[in-house]
Amino acid sequence: MTTRAALPGSQFPSGNSWKILPLAMLVCATFVLPAFAQEKDKLWRTLSVSGRGVETIPTTLAQVSLGVEIQGKTAQEVQQEAAQRSSAVVAFLKSKNVEKLQTTGIRLNPVYSYTNNVQRITGYSANNTVSFSIPVEQAGTLLDDAVKAGATQINGISFVANDEAIAVAQKQALKEATQDARQQADAVFSALGFKSKEIVSIQVNNASAPPPPPMFLRAEAAKSADASTPIVGGEQQVEASVTLQISY
Repeated sequence: MTTRAALPGSQFPSGNSWKILPLAMLVCATFVLPAFAQEKDKLWRTLSVSGRGVETIPTTLAQVSLGVEIQGKTAQEVQQEAAQRSSAVVAFLKSKNVEKLQTTGIRLNPVYSYTNNVQRITGYSANNTVSFSIPVEQAGTLLDDAVKAGATQINGISFVANDEAIAVAQKQALKEATQDARQQADAVFSALGFKSKEIVSIQVNNASAPPPPPMFLRAEAAKSADASTPIVGGEQQVEASVTLQISY
C-alpha cells in the first residue's frame, strides 16, 4: 500500500492520520449531545413551589407620636407659644431617656372663617410633632406626664418587638417557609408518581415584620394621681416566603 507524503506547507496530515479526525469528531459529538440533552431535560423537568412561614412574637416597645397644637390671633405669638411648649415636652422626654426621639412635623397655618361666601383670616394654628420609642410597660405613665408637660395631642401609638427578637423570628420563619415548600413538593411528586432529584434554584421572596397598625388616643391626663392610661402591647407577626425549583 502506497503512503502519500504531505505536500510542503500543507495543513493536512500525512498518511492515514487524516482518517482519525472524523472518528474523533464523532466521539466528541457522541459525548456532548447527550450531555446537552440531559441539561435541557433537567431545566424542563422542574417543579416550582412557594412556602410560607409565620412567627408570632410579643411586642415590647411602644412607638409614640405626640405633639403640641396652639391657636391664636397672630402667627408670631402662636409660633412662640408652640415652640415654648414643644421645648418643655422634648426636655421631659429626654429626661425619661426615650429612644429614637425625633421631630416629625412643624406646621403653621392660617385659620379661616367664611361669612356670606367671603373668606377671611381669623387667626393662626401651629402644630409641632415628635415621635419616640419606649418600653410598653412605661408608656401609659409617660403619656400622662407628657400631657402635663405641655403636649396637647397624642397622634398615635403602635407596638413592635425589639430588633433582636425580630431577627431571631425571621430566621425561624425562613426555616418554616422552606419546610412548607418541601412538603408541598413532596405531596405533588407523590400524587404524580415522580421522585424529586435536586433543588436547582432557591429564592427568598420576603422575610420581614409588617409595620404595626397605629392606635389613636386622646390627649388627656389621668384623672387621679394614682391612675395612668392603660397600655397593652399585644403581639407582632414576622413573615417569610421561599420559592424552590426542584428537578425530577
